Amino acid sequence: MLAEKLLLDLLIILMPIFINSILSENKKLGQSPYLCGFLQSVSVFLCLVFSYEEGGLYWDLRYVPLVLGFLYGGPVAGGMVLATYLITRTFLGGEILLGYASGFFAVIVPVIFMKKFWKHEAKTRIRTAVFVGFWPAFAMLTILVIHVFTNGASPENTNKLMMNVAIFGVIQVFAVWISAILNESIIEKNLMRKEILRAEKLNTLGELAASIAHEIRNPLTVVKGFLQMMHKQEKGDNYYYLSLVLTELGRAEAIINDYLNFAKPQFEKLEDAELAKIITEVSILLEAFAAKENVQINVKLEWEVFVKTDRNQLKQALVNIIKNAVEATDEGGEVSIDQRTIGDESYITITDNGKGMDSEQIARLGTLFYTTKDKGTGLGTSVSIKIIEAMGGIISYKSELGAGTEVTIVLPSFKNTLSNDENDINNAI
Repeated sequence: MLAEKLLLDLLIILMPIFINSILSENKKLGQSPYLCGFLQSVSVFLCLVFSYEEGGLYWDLRYVPLVLGFLYGGPVAGGMVLATYLITRTFLGGEILLGYASGFFAVIVPVIFMKKFWKHEAKTRIRTAVFVGFWPAFAMLTILVIHVFTNGASPENTNKLMMNVAIFGVIQVFAVWISAILNESIIEKNLMRKEILRAEKLNTLGELAASIAHEIRNPLTVVKGFLQMMHKQEKGDNYYYLSLVLTELGRAEAIINDYLNFAKPQFEKLEDAELAKIITEVSILLEAFAAKENVQINVKLEWEVFVKTDRNQLKQALVNIIKNAVEATDEGGEVSIDQRTIGDESYITITDNGKGMDSEQIARLGTLFYTTKDKGTGLGTSVSIKIIEAMGGIISYKSELGAGTEVTIVLPSFKNTLSNDENDINNAI
C-alpha cells in the first residue's frame, strides 16, 4: 500500500517537469527560477496534503521537490519550495517543530551542492542529483530512529517501519533520478533548438558573405594589379602613398578571404598531419606575440596522433583561438594548451585565466560581426568555428567572468601504425 501511495506522489513530482517542458519554449518563462520555484512549490504542497499515514508516521516524497528546487532552480526556487513546505507543514499541524527540523535538515546537502552543480556536464549532474537524493532518505531514517526511541515501538513495528523506510528510500531515489533525466532532456532540447537557430543564421550570413566577397574580390584584384604596376614604375613622392594603398588593399583582400572561409572553408590539400606538430608550430609562431603581452604559453602534447586535414587551415583556426586567449589574459597570466586522445578522438583544450565571458557572450560567439574585443570584426572566431566543423570536429566554450575561458576542440584522429622512416618515404612520394 505504501509503495502505491509513493508512486502517486511520483506522478505529482513529474507534473511540474512536463509543464516546464511545454513552457520552456518561452525564453522568459522557461529560464525563470520563479516558474521553477512555483511548480515545485505546488508539487511539495500536494505531496504534503496527500501524505499516507502508517505506523504513526506520514509518508510522502515531499523532499524530492526540495532537492530539485535547489539544484535545478537555484536559491530563489529552492527558497520558494522550502517556504511552501514550512507554511504547509504549519497548517497541517502535528509535530511542527520536528517537521521544521526535518525540512531544514533535508536541504543542507542540496544547498551545499547547489553552487557547483551547473559546472558539471549532464551525466555528472544526474549522478549528483541521485547522490543528493539519498540525503532526504537518511533524514527520514533519522526521524524514524527518534520516533522509535521516543515512543518505544515494539520489535515487530520497528521491523515494519524499517521496511517502509527501505521502500521510501528506493522510490525517493528513483524519483530524483527520473526527474533529473527528464530535466536534462529538456535542457538538451533547448540547447539543440538554439544550435539549430544559430546554424540557420550562420548559413544565411555565410551565403550572403560569400556572394558579396566574391563579387568584390574580382574588381579588387584588377585594381591591385594596376597599382602594383604603377608602384614599380613610380620613383617620386607617390611611391610611399602607393605602398600604403597596396598594404590596405592586401588587408582588405585578407578580410574578403576570411568571409569566403566563413561561408565555406576551402581545403586545398588534405593530408595526414601530426596534431602535436601543428600545435607546436602554432605555439612557436605566437610566442613572440605572447611575450609582448607578458603572457606565458604552456603546452602539453601527445605525439604520434594524426588528423586528416588541410594543415594551413587548421593552423589558421588554432592561431585565431590561441591569439584570442592571449589577448583576453592580463599581464603575467598564462595560456595552457593541452592535447590528449581518447579512442578515435583528440581533445585540444585551450585555457586562459583572463577576464572571461558571461553566458550571453558565449551564446553569441561565432556570430558574424560579434566580438568581445574593442577592435575586430569577429571574423576570426567565426572562421575558426567553421574550419573545425568542416573537419568533422566540435568546438565548445566554457567561461566565467573573472575566471577565464576554456575552449575545447574535439577532432577525429587516428594513431599512425607506420614507423617514422616509412612515413618519411610516403610523404616524399
